[in-house]
Amino acid sequence: MIDINKGTDFQKKVWEEISKIQRGKVLTYKDIAKKIGSPKSSRAVANACGKNPWIETIHCYRVIRSDGFLGGYSGKGGVKRKKQLLAEEGHKFNNSLKLIL
Repeated sequence: MIDINKGTDFQKKVWEEISKIQRGKVLTYKDIAKKIGSPKSSRAVANACGKNPWIETIHCYRVIRSDGFLGGYSGKGGVKRKKQLLAEEGHKFNNSLKLIL
């Protein structure tokens, strides 16, 4: 069960926006920042992803860097697991872990 009292107001906005990303889709940290009305807060969005306490429910692995690289992943298995989860949803990568959009 999700405890809505966890996290700052900013983090809650980020997590809510991430929860809207459908299976097989990705957004960038910058996309999320724009959607929550803080277009210059990409790094803060990335930090909020890293603090996501509901990683199994709010799939922050669907958020990547603007250059197509994966960025970080605080879930078990790290970036390797993030790549695996995205691949399971049909995404392809080049040799340097860059998502082929």
